[in-house]
Amino acid sequence: MNKFLILPVILFSMIMHSQNKSIHDFSITTIEGRELELSSLKGKKILIVNTASKCGFTPQYKDLQELSQKYKDRLVIIGFPANNFMNQEPGTNEEIAEFCELNYGVSFPMSEKISVKGKDMHPIYQWLTKKELNGKESHEIQWNFNKFLIDENGNWLAYFGSSVKPMDDEILKYLN
Repeated sequence: MNKFLILPVILFSMIMHSQNKSIHDFSITTIEGRELELSSLKGKKILIVNTASKCGFTPQYKDLQELSQKYKDRLVIIGFPANNFMNQEPGTNEEIAEFCELNYGVSFPMSEKISVKGKDMHPIYQWLTKKELNGKESHEIQWNFNKFLIDENGNWLAYFGSSVKPMDDEILKYLN
């Protein structure tokens, strides 16, 4: 093969591979320090939410827990604590876990504290927010409690801003 054709073929292959990646190709470290392979969630929808303990939207934890319980047979919620906005998640993983359990009875999986924007953005959030990676849409995380819904096959399905509450019809229409 002509050496001038090899590079474009390799680049095209890399682009196509990244677009074919699903959420199931990722793993996370939970807030307790365990690895969670997201491929273990195949067959269920996943709602990914960037969370913070000292935000005006923090009471959404209550609705997230309710949503998690109501649809536990077909939905997994994963909270991703992040301190990207006005120092609203300053705690350690242990402090965040304790806060969530004591104040909202959170039993759905929580990731270790990550970054959802900037140079140190977690790879899952790179995939969630960049159309060239998820194959659907681009969304910049502007605040806490942005929500991304993933289908049963690990594909990007929908985005909901901070003001869309977890039990809103906008989200529930995908679950009923």
